[in-house]
Amino acid sequence: MRGLSEYRRRHSGRAERRGVKTFDFTRAATVEDALRQHVSGAKFVAGGTTLIDLMKLNVEAPPKVVDINRLPLGDIARTEGGGLRIGALARNADVAYHPDVARDYPVLAQALLSGASAQLRNMATTGGNLLQRTRCVYFRDPAYACNKRSPKSGCSAIGGFSRNLAILGTSDDCIASNPSDQNVVFTALEATIQILGTQGERSVAIDDFFLLPRNTPDRETTLEAGELITSVTLPPPSPRARSTYLKLRDRASYEFALASAAVVATFNDGAFERVRIAMGGIGTKPWRSVEAESALQGVAPTAQSLEIAAEIMLRDARPQPDNEFKVELAKRCVMHALSLVIQNDSRGYP
Repeated sequence: MRGLSEYRRRHSGRAERRGVKTFDFTRAATVEDALRQHVSGAKFVAGGTTLIDLMKLNVEAPPKVVDINRLPLGDIARTEGGGLRIGALARNADVAYHPDVARDYPVLAQALLSGASAQLRNMATTGGNLLQRTRCVYFRDPAYACNKRSPKSGCSAIGGFSRNLAILGTSDDCIASNPSDQNVVFTALEATIQILGTQGERSVAIDDFFLLPRNTPDRETTLEAGELITSVTLPPPSPRARSTYLKLRDRASYEFALASAAVVATFNDGAFERVRIAMGGIGTKPWRSVEAESALQGVAPTAQSLEIAAEIMLRDARPQPDNEFKVELAKRCVMHALSLVIQNDSRGYP
């Protein structure tokens, strides 16, 4: 290690002059060790499927990277209350094919298997997916102004190429969309995120975890510097629940959603008893409308009731010229997802 330190001392200045960003790399043996090793500006890395990409693009330049792959945070297990706790380091592929997920939360398996490639799913983790950054081309290219990457620098996406960007939850400072499939389903399932920091452990409902951009788009979640996501907890499944994840995209594989919808619903006496809807590809955060869900409560699942819910879901949309089509696309997406859930209900409805 002494030799490595000497090499860094001699060569770091030379690397900087060549435009190469140097950083310290360490491994953590325990959760407490990981928190202790974190310094200002440092990043935790697990699968690295987002962070390493952004470091190559010079979007991220942390002074230190702490490898957390050796931490015991990869288990998937039932909770005492009958829910499911998914460790932050559980790989997306392992979650998708876990028997408890396949049986009780098939909508989560659907979403994970619709995202990325098999190789990426074998590396990407639950915690990393929660922190997946936007695919906005202006965020990923330091040559352009981006308030999310560099606060108060401007937003090149507004008035620029915006086909894949958000139409809901936007602000005058940012219209970047959240790209994750997993996070949409976590929102529909009303997941809770467990977080550990030097001040102790806390749990955050997923609706409160993601922040709207407003005038601080660089702050995307309530995660504080140095805090570590340890697990995600799903509530106990209803044995009568039906669910689906519908993803609309430009090509059948390895593509981010233009619009997606996760629906989890139960029915009683020919009507919606309880329904949760979340959408992806259209919002600056995984998008849920409590008003749209309420409009379906106790209502028969007809074409008219589904259309009313879709109208409510999209009524606050603020599209750009390139993505006006997303308003109608998203309405049809959520209506079709609802109809698939209705069809999956073996008792049948009109």
